[in-house]
Amino acid sequence: MAAAINDTPEMDVSRTLTIRRHGLATRLTHWLWALALFFLLLSGLQIFNAHPTLYLGQQSGFAFDNSVLSIGAVRTKDGVVKGTTTLFGHEFDTTGVLGVSGPDDRRVYRAFPAWLTVPSYQDLATGRVVHFFFAWLFATVFLVWLVASLINGHLRRDILPSGADIRSLPKSFINHLRFRFDHGRSYNGLQKLSYAAVLLIFFPLMILTGLTMSPGMDAAWPWLVDLFAGRQTARTIHFVIMILLVIFFVVHIFMVIAAGPINELRSMITGRYRIDGEMPHKEAGQ
Repeated sequence: MAAAINDTPEMDVSRTLTIRRHGLATRLTHWLWALALFFLLLSGLQIFNAHPTLYLGQQSGFAFDNSVLSIGAVRTKDGVVKGTTTLFGHEFDTTGVLGVSGPDDRRVYRAFPAWLTVPSYQDLATGRVVHFFFAWLFATVFLVWLVASLINGHLRRDILPSGADIRSLPKSFINHLRFRFDHGRSYNGLQKLSYAAVLLIFFPLMILTGLTMSPGMDAAWPWLVDLFAGRQTARTIHFVIMILLVIFFVVHIFMVIAAGPINELRSMITGRYRIDGEMPHKEAGQ
């Protein structure tokens, strides 16, 4: 029997393996973040509609020329009201999307349309209640994730890119452009870099800039205002981080679909993930 095995040329036969990829803490925090960020985005846009202009510095208002973004409605010489978005002094017509939205017979004059805000009608008080509730949930979940990831090694093993991961970035980027995805045991360099940016830069910045805009935190931690060069700058950074997270979400969902949504979703729900493996011919016959 041994001779027969040695006389047979060895060959590799592809095999599918299922491993436990995500721990319980990672899965729970992932879905809690998804829930919190959904309501933070929509309630945040409700709050933004109350004063749809972003500034740099500590002060704001008509007497200061420090705005970087403004969304509103203006009446033209012909008497037509159109939506406009002004970015660094450049004005764009955004009628139907930003500034002015809705059908012609039921125009709504607000920065972001009703379908993008919670609640859908203009209600700053309710928007703030919803936003603050999910903001504290978001921050608490982040703290739990950070402590758990330090204890179980998830941060070091799966998030922080190594030297080899950095060197493999060009290859990972090209493979993603070609929609070639390896179902391996660990994240590739591009994934690690993306998740590290979101978890270790965007999330902390979102939390700190949010705290900076709170008058109560100004009294408790006045250094936050100095750290971000003013409450208005913190508000602008908060808004920019929100846009970056939305872009990340869109790309993330696209990649999940392209890489195999059933496998990816199963790994984040049950922890089980299918990887590409190989086994010797003799094992395949056993």
